[in-house]
Amino acid sequence: MGGFEDSNNDDNSNNNASSSSSSSLHVAVLAFPFGTHAGPLLSLVEKIADSAPNVTFSFFSTARSIDKVFSNKRIPNVRPRIVHDGLPKGFRPSSPMEPINLFLKETPENYRRAMEEAVEEENGKKITCLVSDAFYWFCADMAEEMQAKWIPVWTSGPHSLLAHLSTDILRWRLSWNGGKKDRTLNFIPGLSDANFSDLPREIASEEEMEAPFAAMMHKMSQMLPRATALAINSFDAVFPTIVKELESKFKLLLLVGPFPITTKPKPPLRVRVKITAENPDSDPISPDSTGCLKWLDQQEDASVAYISFGSFMTPPPHELAALADAIEESGFPFIWSFRGDPETELPFAFLKRTKNKGKVVPWAPQSHILKHRAVGVFVTHCGWNSIMESVVGGVPMICRPFFGDQMLNTRMLEKAWGIGVGVESGEFTRKGTLKVLEMVLASEKGNVMRQKVVELQYSAMEADKPYGNSTQNFKTLIDLVTK
Repeated sequence: MGGFEDSNNDDNSNNNASSSSSSSLHVAVLAFPFGTHAGPLLSLVEKIADSAPNVTFSFFSTARSIDKVFSNKRIPNVRPRIVHDGLPKGFRPSSPMEPINLFLKETPENYRRAMEEAVEEENGKKITCLVSDAFYWFCADMAEEMQAKWIPVWTSGPHSLLAHLSTDILRWRLSWNGGKKDRTLNFIPGLSDANFSDLPREIASEEEMEAPFAAMMHKMSQMLPRATALAINSFDAVFPTIVKELESKFKLLLLVGPFPITTKPKPPLRVRVKITAENPDSDPISPDSTGCLKWLDQQEDASVAYISFGSFMTPPPHELAALADAIEESGFPFIWSFRGDPETELPFAFLKRTKNKGKVVPWAPQSHILKHRAVGVFVTHCGWNSIMESVVGGVPMICRPFFGDQMLNTRMLEKAWGIGVGVESGEFTRKGTLKVLEMVLASEKGNVMRQKVVELQYSAMEADKPYGNSTQNFKTLIDLVTK
């Protein structure tokens, strides 16, 4: 991802002038420090910064978020900068939303102060572009004040973005329907497979509508069309009807996924990418410290269930027990990336009884596991980053959504794409989980899902080729940010 000057141009004066000009550019990156938002945004920004070494990038997030996402980052022109998190000293949250609400009370003034300090520390180098999480609607006004570009990044899917942009009509329809949530969203292009009950609570729940987070998302839906361009973690084969509808709402829509973008060509094969312990892709950052890949090398093709619910979610105790019972009864080999203490939180002697059939580990190299030929299903919370990793790996999904866009993601995977299935009644039971495991891993329906997800995998590879849609959009994004 180098520069885009003509390699045959020997006129160094133009290159020197370009270098001198770019050295005066200062890009402010405003991350949302909760969930998995900051990491993907940093991955994208590092790819941009690597291609523009003379441009200064200031990455703003809370101290806790910075410590986490910068643990293995070494791009010299991307500088971490801390914004106040709004939490009192010794704060202990009473609910997951409490720290978010306290943070939002500080926002956007905490970012404004931090950006002023960053400009001073960079010898007065003014901010020329704001790259932000799409949540941050206030960047529209900030960018106008600074006479800078504003490029928000939506790290979820195009369907959830369209739902948020349709907040006003959705709320009106919900009121008009008398609050009934079993109606479909067939009045929004591309969302006819979804129901009101699949929508994020901040859109459709009356008790949530006035909360700080919901207010931020509603304001976002009104302000995003002012952006210079909007980048999204998706590619052109993902819900084309929805993408066409989104393109009509923005000055420029750039599909630059799946994150993280690479421009290395991959073989255009309609087969699973084979990853092994001896050849863990070309990424040296994710070592197989827990021995998952070596263990997978010993398993049969498409036979293993990989279980993970992301960095923040854990099913309640009764669901953990039901999932463990179903896994044990099914007899399928498994890897479970488990947050917490499996000795005390899983059924008594489960680890002992299943030690020859599976692995329970505190951390797993997820992207590599999902590309391994032995993995046959991903049991997931259905967050968008996990979905994209599963598509890139060619693995169908069993979904247990918890909040946010996860319910809508599950519905679209099951009904629109046909590459996943939600658990019955939205939670794990022994009988229901056993049923969907057998469906995906040992039935013709599972084979059909696998064929469909491999087709999407192929489309993702095509989009990521040197002349693919995502690669070309990413080049446009680099130009917008750095020139």
